[in-house]
Amino acid sequence: MRENSLNALSYNTERPNLHIPEYGRNVQNMIDYAKKIESREERNKAVRAIIDVMGQLNPHLRDVEDYTHKLWTHLFIMSEFELDVDSPYPIPSPEKLKERPKDMPYPKNKSKYGHFGHYTEEMIREASKVEDEEEKEYLTGVLGNLLKKNYLTFHTENVENRAIAQHLKELSKGKLMLQNPEELKSTNQILKQFGIAPTKQRSNKKHSKSKKRRK
Repeated sequence: MRENSLNALSYNTERPNLHIPEYGRNVQNMIDYAKKIESREERNKAVRAIIDVMGQLNPHLRDVEDYTHKLWTHLFIMSEFELDVDSPYPIPSPEKLKERPKDMPYPKNKSKYGHFGHYTEEMIREASKVEDEEEKEYLTGVLGNLLKKNYLTFHTENVENRAIAQHLKELSKGKLMLQNPEELKSTNQILKQFGIAPTKQRSNKKHSKSKKRRK
């Protein structure tokens, strides 16, 4: 008796591969059974029931746009496109699904200073067009701090505020001038936002490490 039960066992490695494993073998078996139903009406009923089960097993698909359409597409894939039923959506062809996606053009935006970023430079160009002097002065301060922050993202070392002011002037073609560069946020203040130790602390750590090496 025990030998018969052991012989009846089958392993996944001995079973046909699942086309979409996320749905499990039971759903695959239901689809395989539906393919054998001769009555079209009964076959349609069975398939609609299977779609309901597929939706319940994968509730996250409801967050996907037109998720019901996706369920029907998965159904046809799992049936190897052999299910003859009345689908509410156009039945996809295997060839269409195997088509290679079109290559997306690689962005060719050129940035004079890579550490500032293309979008920051674009913001500077737009701010340069502002005519209201009060608004332009405000934007100049905001963009000055943004340039400094972007610089410190790649170079966790101190940077002179006057250097930032000069970059801003250059990128804006002289239209955005920081009148008081010393009013920019301090390097340590910005580094703290990144969770990085302030400059002095980091330099002291390096100094103490070098002392230990000498010993």
